[in-house]
Amino acid sequence: MKESTKLLSRKDIIEIFTRFQKMNPEPKSELVAPNPFCLLVSVALSAQTTDKAVNKATADLYKIADTPQKMVELGEKNLIGFIKSIGLYRVKAKHVIEMSKMLCEKFGGKVPGTREDLESLPGVGRKTANVILNVVFKKPTMPVDTHLLRICPKIGLACGTTPLEVEKSLVERIPEKFMQHAHHWLILHGRYVCTARNPKCDECVINDICLGRPLPV
Repeated sequence: MKESTKLLSRKDIIEIFTRFQKMNPEPKSELVAPNPFCLLVSVALSAQTTDKAVNKATADLYKIADTPQKMVELGEKNLIGFIKSIGLYRVKAKHVIEMSKMLCEKFGGKVPGTREDLESLPGVGRKTANVILNVVFKKPTMPVDTHLLRICPKIGLACGTTPLEVEKSLVERIPEKFMQHAHHWLILHGRYVCTARNPKCDECVINDICLGRPLPV
């Protein structure tokens, strides 16, 4: 972790999230999933793949396999037929079937609500567990994806060069009252405004606070 990383003051952080909240009071995941199990599957499938691609692949899948039991009955080979358009589909299909079996055998077909139990599932890492804990169980967790890893140190919200470092920094610095929706606001900001190639700084609602804004010419 770089000691020279510039960080915003608590006052500025509160102002940033107040603006995000005013623009979008109830941000939602862009993954389309009819229930917690399907969301768990979609988040696991979304690694190195866009939410749009996952939604396209799972639209028909969830019509016939929207529970762990139905997913196990569908089987790995048939599952591949639905998700072969997304990256790493063979590995992901194997994990989804193994995950579904474990949910049936160990958790009564329900998605568990603790980090330890979630991370014990095949194909579920810390980020996926954080998403489920936040979205399904309303816990103030901070899933750090590529967008957050890129924009949060740039803006001055967090320090760190790894997902875990940035996650811990954000959890320490973001006021509790914003934590429920903070990662959604940041993901959407990174996806549509603070983009990697051509950031839309002129349209950014926090451009007067952001430490990474271009200097005036």
